[in-house]
Amino acid sequence: MKLYNLNSDKPSSDIKINYSKDLNSEQLEVVQSAEGFCLVLAGAGSGKTRTLVYRVARLIEHSVQPKNILLVTFTNKAAKEMLERVKQLLGYEPKGLWGGTFHHIGNRILRYYAKALGIKPNYAILDQNDSKEMVVASLKGLHVDTKAKIFPKPATVQAIYSFVQNSQQSIDEVIKQYYRKFIPFIKELEIGFVQYQKRKLEGNSLDYDDLLVLWLKLLREHTDICEKLSSQFHYILVDEYQDTNYIQASVIKELSKTHGNILAVGDDAQSIYSFRSADIKNILNFEQSFPGAKIFKLEQNYRSVPEILHLANASIKNNFKTFKKNLREVKKSKGVRPGLVPLIDPNAQASFISKRIIELGNKGIKLCNIAVLFRAAYHTIDLEIELARCNIPYIKRGGLRYFEQAHIKDLISYLKILINPQDEIAWHRALKLQVGIGDKTADKVYEIVRTFDYDITQLKTNIESFPPRICTGLSKLLHTLNNLNQSLIQPLQLSTAIKIILNSGLRQVIKERYDEYDERLEDLDQLIIFSEGYGTVEEFLSDVALSEGFRDEKFNQNKQLKLGEKEKDFLVLSTIHQAKGLEWPVVFILGLSEGQFPHSRALGKPKEIEEERRLFYVATTRAQDELYLTYPITSCFGSTPGHTVGGPSRFLKELPYNVYEEWKINPKESIINLEDL
Repeated sequence: MKLYNLNSDKPSSDIKINYSKDLNSEQLEVVQSAEGFCLVLAGAGSGKTRTLVYRVARLIEHSVQPKNILLVTFTNKAAKEMLERVKQLLGYEPKGLWGGTFHHIGNRILRYYAKALGIKPNYAILDQNDSKEMVVASLKGLHVDTKAKIFPKPATVQAIYSFVQNSQQSIDEVIKQYYRKFIPFIKELEIGFVQYQKRKLEGNSLDYDDLLVLWLKLLREHTDICEKLSSQFHYILVDEYQDTNYIQASVIKELSKTHGNILAVGDDAQSIYSFRSADIKNILNFEQSFPGAKIFKLEQNYRSVPEILHLANASIKNNFKTFKKNLREVKKSKGVRPGLVPLIDPNAQASFISKRIIELGNKGIKLCNIAVLFRAAYHTIDLEIELARCNIPYIKRGGLRYFEQAHIKDLISYLKILINPQDEIAWHRALKLQVGIGDKTADKVYEIVRTFDYDITQLKTNIESFPPRICTGLSKLLHTLNNLNQSLIQPLQLSTAIKIILNSGLRQVIKERYDEYDERLEDLDQLIIFSEGYGTVEEFLSDVALSEGFRDEKFNQNKQLKLGEKEKDFLVLSTIHQAKGLEWPVVFILGLSEGQFPHSRALGKPKEIEEERRLFYVATTRAQDELYLTYPITSCFGSTPGHTVGGPSRFLKELPYNVYEEWKINPKESIINLEDL
């Protein structure tokens, strides 16, 4: 009888890893020689995960105990993947290996050493909802109306407190730099933060940020514990080092004190998360933080054809604060350079992308192998409508579809009432935007409307029974609807209708209802520009309904399927931030106009422009075989009324001409020389 141990931590066979065969020369050097303080600059698609996995396997093969290795990543998915690949490579599971996210490892350590910090080991971990509720409770005694429409919402306060903890900046610094609209409430938020910390302590609770903050506190205030942990984790490997914040980088530094073995893997050219408190200085200043550090480079790219790499390399060289790298191709050229495609306006841009996607499909390329990447959500307005018209199914990552966003649906509800006064759902939405009106009052008002056969003019004389505050809200809505109806005497242009709605109070409602109102108002301003392509309100609402119905039909016809299965044949629309770490054979990057990408908020700010350029670099390096760069020649961005010729993004103008091919769009659109704009 043969005994088989499912969870054996001993080799099940004499597996011998052939490092020189499995790795290229750059990867092999890291795996064999990464002793001491080491920084691996891993370019996009260069096999950094493979390098980390093989390094762990080699350490274990050379008699390093798994318990003496710490492998830190940023996502649970990445951690599980790496640990599984180590297991597959060795042929057995190395019991005792420490691997996981910063928060996961921090929690394990704090459970063991909690008493040293004066907390109980059985502390509760607050999820985001629990944390938000505690934030609300902490602000109650501050003699400030937290329900006031200008005070930050609980989720925003929570985000501010999280940034404060991870960056180790003061509330004053964080608000003045990132949340300027809330400067009048700095004092209240500072007091609330103290109360929030106190409540967590009293409830024996920690939030996610505490797992890092207290881990660092443990290491700095208890040198004996720090020395013990440092001695245990003789080899520390960190993935995505460019995304570390102050706390995470400090924890790694403390843990390396007794042995000086850190293998940090990352790419400064892909540092795009400063808004989450990630600090690019951690990777740029690695040699200053760890004197004598060795620098390795992984520049051999397995993902993209050489033409795409040439463009990406040429772009990132324009950043001053960067390590010099040059991605080299493994894949053979297909003889096609990235396409640079100027279009006359956003509508033409959407038409080109949709048509090209259909052509690619006719060549046998599946939709799931094509991605359209964008800088901001509103860049896809025209495209989403066009995709629905062309019957191209898609999923959108990094936010809701444009017409599913709450503030867009708010505005559209007025238009729906204008065209169809019997639309109960639209009435309820528009009514609840008014002062003092909730679900019950909305029900009563709609019943009055229905009683008078949906004659809006009759409503005004039948609302006097409501309290004065509600009457004020109803009067405001009726005034707006009346203005819209008066405009119907002449053929009503959609853009005119939208302006009437926005100027009658909806802008103020957006400001009062949403903390990130500036971004939402930008969305609505873009909707005005988009709407100028429509002759009537009815035509627009039909297209919106088509878009929504198209989505529902595609998602509901196979309800028995899991989400992942339903997405298999869908085109991918994604923000660039959400696309990091992913790849597709064909990639379109749209909206490459100055002021859109880079974003207008970054203009005149060198540090932010460099991050925007890194974002462009990340976008280009998602493409494997084909890359299309598109921009509308005539467009409008921000809150500027009317059309503005923004011209191509500086990220396009600074590219040498030999890294792309200019496309001429016939018959109406013509190419424009970059130097002429």
